[in-house]
Amino acid sequence: MESLDLRVLSDALNWHRSGYQVTLVTVVETWGSAPRPPGALLAVRDDGCVSGSVSGGCVEDDLIARTRADFELVGNGTPAMATPAMIAYGVSQEEAARFGLPCGGTLRLVQEPLLDAGWIVELLSRTASHQLVTRTLSLASGVVRLSDAVRGQTMQFDGTTLTTVFGPKWRLLLIGAGQLSLAVAQIANMLDFEVLVCDPREEYALALRADPVNIRRIEGMPDDVVREMNPDPHTAIVALTHDPKLDDMALLEALRSNAFYVGALGSRRNQVNRKSRLAEHFDLSDAELARLHGPVGLALGSKTPAEIAVSIIAEIIQVKNSTPIATATHAIRVPA
Repeated sequence: MESLDLRVLSDALNWHRSGYQVTLVTVVETWGSAPRPPGALLAVRDDGCVSGSVSGGCVEDDLIARTRADFELVGNGTPAMATPAMIAYGVSQEEAARFGLPCGGTLRLVQEPLLDAGWIVELLSRTASHQLVTRTLSLASGVVRLSDAVRGQTMQFDGTTLTTVFGPKWRLLLIGAGQLSLAVAQIANMLDFEVLVCDPREEYALALRADPVNIRRIEGMPDDVVREMNPDPHTAIVALTHDPKLDDMALLEALRSNAFYVGALGSRRNQVNRKSRLAEHFDLSDAELARLHGPVGLALGSKTPAEIAVSIIAEIIQVKNSTPIATATHAIRVPA
């Protein structure tokens, strides 16, 4: 359900439209210390160009060779590979050593020719609308069916049917367009987040137009923007203006939403005061207030905007991946 898989499908769609033959490869089972988890996706073009990964580089060369052979044309001009097939790597110690699989790891893969890309168009459209989608592939026929998924649903494979889950791209809304926001946006872009920035202060927003970072400015007051974007569990929201008039109303909406992460810049004392204001004036519950990460970011001793940005993104990734959150031992210093 990573956005990387959506990029792989997007590449596969573009290649198919350009006249290339494409095969998709999905990890369905792993044993031992396999480099990529079940569900990892790879697209291979008939000329050997690839997008994505199923092994971190261990078996891709062999897959490229297999794909070129599979796409050799038979007499009637039809690709030799017409239906999905199973591939296994590392089933013996010798093969594991040959392909460089660590610790005797074993991979089972499903390889399928991309004969009709219509389902990719629909899947990308639905995930762009922030829907969760399941893709069910019949290995016997190669037929693909799309349906709605539910939160927490995982990949399933019974030997004849493969069901994978695709979700929307992760997105990050930053309240405030200052130097720190630009540093956070730059790192978030490298992690393939869709970055949105809201700052009604025109003098700050001007910096967005001059900076090459791939971010999109959202017009309006922060609380209206948060409410209208309807944050889902793929959304993180961070308030960075250090101005209660802008931050507090946005946080009010964010803490009542389904955003998986809500954070706010400020010292420990500021966070205590902020929670008191939110509880007293806006009737937020203890459970809602407990969702607020503040001081925002992991305690890395950060001092510069770039270091603080690293700590913020690190905590967002930690929450996104559901790993235990270490208790901060000190507040992050906020640059003037």
